[in-house]
Amino acid sequence: MVEAYVLIQTEVGKAAEVAMEVAKIDGVESAAAVTGPYDAVVHASAEDVDALGKLVVAKIQAIEGITRTLTCPVVHL
Repeated sequence: MVEAYVLIQTEVGKAAEVAMEVAKIDGVESAAAVTGPYDAVVHASAEDVDALGKLVVAKIQAIEGITRTLTCPVVHL
């Protein structure tokens, strides 16, 4: 299992709407609108890195209002 935090930038005024829509996607553990340089933070999990990439590119980035994402895989040190 691979986990990651996906940092999302949205169009102005779309953070809450995007977070609610992303939260409905299978593989998304949680999603929240935040303040700062990013507008939403998502905790996601997938079977492997390829599945995580597909989740981000095919499902999360497909949400209307998202302008950019940054995927941060979780490492267990």
